[in-house]
Amino acid sequence: MLDILPHEGGIHEIRLARAPVNALDMDLVTALREAIVDAPRNGARAIVLSGAQGMFSAGVDVPSLMQRDRDGVGEFWTGFFALCGAIAASPVPTVAAITGHSPAGGAVLTLFCDYRVMAHGVYKIGLNEVQVGLSVPEPIQFALRRIVGAWRAERLLVAGALIDAEQAHAIGLVDELATAEQVVTRAVLWAGELLKAPPGAMLRTRAIARADLLAVWGNTDGLLGADFIDGFFSDETQATLHALVARLKSK
Repeated sequence: MLDILPHEGGIHEIRLARAPVNALDMDLVTALREAIVDAPRNGARAIVLSGAQGMFSAGVDVPSLMQRDRDGVGEFWTGFFALCGAIAASPVPTVAAITGHSPAGGAVLTLFCDYRVMAHGVYKIGLNEVQVGLSVPEPIQFALRRIVGAWRAERLLVAGALIDAEQAHAIGLVDELATAEQVVTRAVLWAGELLKAPPGAMLRTRAIARADLLAVWGNTDGLLGADFIDGFFSDETQATLHALVARLKSK
């Protein structure tokens, strides 16, 4: 489900390894949050979050989520928010090595990292939740606005747009492009360069720069509103998600 790979200089790579598409179910969300929290305790000076070549993460495991009752759905989304909060609050820098496609929940995870390297070419990224019948809660909209600005975030979110890597780089959604084979290498190199700076000054400055993110995501208790769960169980959303599951099963 996860591979923990050490690199020189105290850089820990946490690789998503839930075949075939790194879909986020409750077990993977929980394991990833624990790995993010544990990495600095185990000596990590920086974290690289990666996926399989060609697929970073396909986002939430919708078929698995659809099997849950209301309490179970609430538990999943609470856990997902806690995972995002753990990345946001990491005391060490985090780099997203976006090794391929990264729609919906996969894209959301990258918003909380310090830096994003994406494979260029045919790969897509974006918060396409609207296209599958889900609204995007304000705290996640805030995280996107923080990176690409309010106007661009609105355009992307309301349309549920998936964009290619080159477009993502042009608007600042990702910081760097690399070949699929070199994404992790570039992410590790960026982290290594950052760690050459005097650590106290770098980490204090980082904390100041990310204070706005921590003000929203530092404590995720109660961050997920009940209206989001209500919306998940609306007729429109359920019909759209059931149609999505049917398409996935037919492939």
